[in-house]
Amino acid sequence: MRPNPPLIVVREGPVARLTLNRPDVRNAFDETLIAALTQAVRQAADDEAVRVLLLTGAGKAFCAGGDLNWMRQMGSLTPQQNREDAARLADMLHAVWSCPKPVVAAVNGDAYAGGMGLAAACDIAIAADSAHFCLSEARLGLLPATISPYVLRAIGERAASRYFLTAERFDAGTALRLGLVHETCPAEALAERAEAVCRALCGNGPQAVRASKRLLRDVAGRAIDGALIADTVERIAAIRESAEAREGVSAFLEKRRPAWTAAPGAAPR
Repeated sequence: MRPNPPLIVVREGPVARLTLNRPDVRNAFDETLIAALTQAVRQAADDEAVRVLLLTGAGKAFCAGGDLNWMRQMGSLTPQQNREDAARLADMLHAVWSCPKPVVAAVNGDAYAGGMGLAAACDIAIAADSAHFCLSEARLGLLPATISPYVLRAIGERAASRYFLTAERFDAGTALRLGLVHETCPAEALAERAEAVCRALCGNGPQAVRASKRLLRDVAGRAIDGALIADTVERIAAIRESAEAREGVSAFLEKRRPAWTAAPGAAPR
């Protein structure tokens, strides 16, 4: 009997749907899931037909972090092997964060440790109001090292200073207040809300969305000085001259759909 794949990848029109598929261990990471997710994100990034990636989990959890049975093996690895293994997890998180296309997380259940880092690495996160979150590493004598750049960007240093150190569990309402997720909704409405976000993304100019994502990454945290101002001037001037911008403005003035809008039959449901 063929084992279930650790990740289910389905292309529906312009949306690549990625579902973590280890529900028996609450979609915890092991080497196979890490490799599969890294590859799937990179393939979607290179697929010109894909406009948005939608990431969720099978079963009742989004992702419980590292599979403890898998992590127990780390104690028998050499220091170099441990570094290589940690680098694969870091590479996966960076592949999500640096994907040129928007990545939407539909956090269908609990997101702990690396699972919380995965949600933080996504561009947009919507959570079921029943989901809980936890940076649980310190309870196990570990630390949230590889996920820290993404979590800190999402919730800030002050909030991280509490949850990194206490490993307290918190609810979806707190995650919303901290900025980890953008929206919460009843679990039964999560798929519909995530689809609505995907439709909004697919209604925008694909090159403009990519450029906006690059803009966010490049501008955040920089001093507002002459160099930054000049950079933003160059970016808007360049995109104004693009064929996509000309089409977008013309479509608006002519009260029609722009050419990049997916046909109704190919639009995300």
